[in-house]
Amino acid sequence: MEIDLRHLRLVTAVAEHGSVTRAASALGMAQPALTAQLNRIDAALGGSVFVRDRRGARPTPLGDLVLRHARVLLPAMDAFAEDVRRHVAGRDDAVTSLRVGTVATVLGGIFLNRLRADLPGVALTSFTAWSADEAARRLASGALDLALVGACENEVLPTDGDVVWSRLFTDPVFVLLADDHWLADHDVVPLGELAHEYWLSAPGEGCFERCFVAACVRSGFTPREVSETERAAAIEQVRGGHAVGLVQPLLLDAPGVRPVALEGEPLSWTQYVGWRRDAVDRLDVDAVRRAALDAHAEAVHRTPAYERYLAAGVDPAVVDRATGAAS
Repeated sequence: MEIDLRHLRLVTAVAEHGSVTRAASALGMAQPALTAQLNRIDAALGGSVFVRDRRGARPTPLGDLVLRHARVLLPAMDAFAEDVRRHVAGRDDAVTSLRVGTVATVLGGIFLNRLRADLPGVALTSFTAWSADEAARRLASGALDLALVGACENEVLPTDGDVVWSRLFTDPVFVLLADDHWLADHDVVPLGELAHEYWLSAPGEGCFERCFVAACVRSGFTPREVSETERAAAIEQVRGGHAVGLVQPLLLDAPGVRPVALEGEPLSWTQYVGWRRDAVDRLDVDAVRRAALDAHAEAVHRTPAYERYLAAGVDPAVVDRATGAAS
């Protein structure tokens, strides 16, 4: 068997996800089929590309060599294929398709809807990442053309692979409380009043948990426990009184729970849109930024409680950021 681009994509996917199981799910393959392909790749190369055990899949020295070449070859071939498609279509100066990455939030769906409306004739395919770092890796490798991601306000996003990030807006992080929580009737609560709670946050490998713990330390305590869970499971646990959640206040309206602002806004979340620098000459960057800003404005308007919070002027700087005044 000869190694081709398809095999390099499989190896890259396993390296990105750190697990054959997760890579198979992302690729839409059965795990045994991916395992069989990896075994054939190992046989063709004459050595193992990954160490595979209970902890996942980690590249061997041979695997690192394969990945170094894959990160050069795959983006080059993707660019070649895109150029050929545009040439055959007689539209060398136009984008006919975009691969868009978003982090698992409701804002991502609105952003994709806005892009489809603002870029008619452009076919969009989407990928959901669990963190900004994962989306950045896919941008750098050429697997994505655009990405909408979030990070703590002062976090520096990776720019490997000549990735460019444009800052869009910043929202404060709220705490999600059960309706019968003793602080649920407050409009704003000090973070220190929640020192003895169990905490829930969205899954991901980014900066959020680190930034949250730092905010707690500044408030005079160390959190008892921070668990990761997806949005629906977090709401259910908060509703049951077993934990409190860290949430973006957008599009959050569920019975039995209430998002409440944290005093002084000790934690905030900034959204960025990113692309590879070599895509600027074929992307309408201004249209992409407008789509992201319009998506956020729509999400704010569809969240009356948060819209009232911004209108109340609790922190004018946040109002400016949340309406897209920052760049």
